[in-house]
Amino acid sequence: MRPRSYARLALLLLTTLNFLNYIDRSVLFAVQPLVQAEFHRSDAQFGFLTTAFFLCYMVAAPIVGLLADRYQRRAIIITGAVVWSLATMLTAVTYSFDALLLRHAIVGIGEATFVTIAPSFLADMFGEEKRGRIFSLFYIAIPVGTALGYIVGGQLGPRYGWRAPFYVAGAPGLAIALLLLLVPEPERGRCDRMQETAERSTLRGLAHNPAFWTATLGMAMMTFALGGLSVWMPTFLSRVRHYPLQHANQLFGIITAFNGTVATLFGGWLGDRLLRRTASAYYLLSAASMALGIPAMILALFFTGRVMFPALFVAEFLLLLNTGPLNAAVVNSVGAHIRATAVAVNLFTIHLLGDALSPTLIGYLSDRSSLQTGFTSAVVAIALSSAILFAGMKYAPPVAVETGQGGTALE
Repeated sequence: MRPRSYARLALLLLTTLNFLNYIDRSVLFAVQPLVQAEFHRSDAQFGFLTTAFFLCYMVAAPIVGLLADRYQRRAIIITGAVVWSLATMLTAVTYSFDALLLRHAIVGIGEATFVTIAPSFLADMFGEEKRGRIFSLFYIAIPVGTALGYIVGGQLGPRYGWRAPFYVAGAPGLAIALLLLLVPEPERGRCDRMQETAERSTLRGLAHNPAFWTATLGMAMMTFALGGLSVWMPTFLSRVRHYPLQHANQLFGIITAFNGTVATLFGGWLGDRLLRRTASAYYLLSAASMALGIPAMILALFFTGRVMFPALFVAEFLLLLNTGPLNAAVVNSVGAHIRATAVAVNLFTIHLLGDALSPTLIGYLSDRSSLQTGFTSAVVAIALSSAILFAGMKYAPPVAVETGQGGTALE
C-alpha cells in the first residue's frame, strides 16, 4: 500500500473511531431525563457526571502525551480505544448513580489516549497547508457524532430503556481499534516544513509560545460554550420550550448533524484557502465566526416562536465553522517532537476551563434560577473566545503553502 493510501486509511479509521467516541458522550445527554427519573439526582449532580468524565480525561491526557512523544503512538491509540469501548458496554450492568459515575471515569481515561494522540499521528501524514481540511474531516465527528448520539438516544432510549443506546458506540469501537493494526506508525515530522524554534520544539518553550496559548485559550472558551449547550439543550427544549423529549432530540440532532457536516467542512476549506493570503487565517476565521454567532445565540436562547430554531441553526453553524481551522492552528503552532504533549496540554486546558466546568455551572445556575440564566455563561464565553483569537492573529506562525508554480512559499 502506498504512503498516501495509508494516510487516507488512517484518516478514515481514526475519524470513524472519533464518531463512535462522540456518540457515546452525547447518548447520555439525550436520555438524561430518563436517567434522572431512575436515580433521582439534581441537575448539578448530573452535570457533575460530565465534569467527572473530563477530570479523569484531563489527568490522563498529559501522561499519555509524554508517552506518545517517546513511544509508538499506534499501540497507545488501540489500547485506549479498547478500554473506552469495553467501559461503554459496561453500561449494561450500571444500576446505581455511583456505578454510572465510575463508568464515566473509566471512559474518560480511555478516550484521553485516543484524542490526545490522533492529531499528531495525522499531522505526520498530511502537510501543514492541508491540515485545516484534514482536521475538519477528523473533527466532523464532534458535532455529527454528538448529533447521532442525540438521535440514537432519542429513538432507542424511550423504547428500550436508557442503557440500550450505549451499545451503538461500544461494540463497533472494538472492531475499528483492531483495524488500526493495518496502519504503520508514521515518521515524526515527516510532513513539517516550518522552522524548529525553541518555542516550537521544547517543553520549556511551549510555556512561552503565544501562538499555542491564544489558540488554546480561545478554544477553551468555545469548548465551555459548546460543552454546556450540548449537555443541556435537549433538556432545555423539553423542560422550558415543552417539546416532547424524542422530538427535541430529533430537532436538535438534525440541526447539529447538518451544521456539523456543512459548517465544519466549509470552515476547513475556507481556512486553508485564506491561509494562502495570510498566516493568521485560522485565527481570523475562528474569531470572526464566533463574534458573528453571538446575536444569533441570544435570539435562540431568550426568544420563543418561529425565530428560535432558525437562530439556533445560524448560531451553531457559525460556532462550528472554526472546528478545523482552530485545531489546525494548535497543531501548526508546535513542532512534531512535542506535538502529542502539546495537544495533551491543550486538551487539559480546554476541558479544565471549558466543558468540565460548564455543565455543572449551568446546572447549578439552573437549580437556583433557570436554564436560560445558566446559558448566559455560554454567551459570555463565546465573546471571550472571539476576543482572545483576534488578539492571537499577530502570533500565527508562517506556513509553507503551494505557490501554484511547483514550489512553496512562506505566508
